[in-house]
Amino acid sequence: MTIELEHIAYWAIKMLNFDFKVAREKRFLQLCELVKLRLKAYESSCIYKERTKQWHDKDIMKKRFEEGDLVISFNSRLKLFSKKLRSFWWGPFKFTKVQPNGAVEVWNESIEAFIVNRQQLKPYFMG
Repeated sequence: MTIELEHIAYWAIKMLNFDFKVAREKRFLQLCELVKLRLKAYESSCIYKERTKQWHDKDIMKKRFEEGDLVISFNSRLKLFSKKLRSFWWGPFKFTKVQPNGAVEVWNESIEAFIVNRQQLKPYFMG
């Protein structure tokens, strides 16, 4: 069966007056151009992602806490109850230590110590 396909393909090339070597070289060049286009598209997408990340990160404030600082924590459970003037932040808590994985331990007299994600904390300012 493969012999028939090769014979038919060769007959089609001969019928269209193609030179097999020229057609192979042309196809090879097309494949090389395709590879170049893919690499260029990949580089463009990487550049786009870097610029988007820089644009997004410029507005993010870096939160730096030290032991003893007062912080408030975001309470996601309060989202279930919708009230316009309800605050989703509760506390204040005392910042005690940072865990190796980036989580932090906070402490309050009534609740004692618990671990929370650093992204869910804000500095607490009295006044």
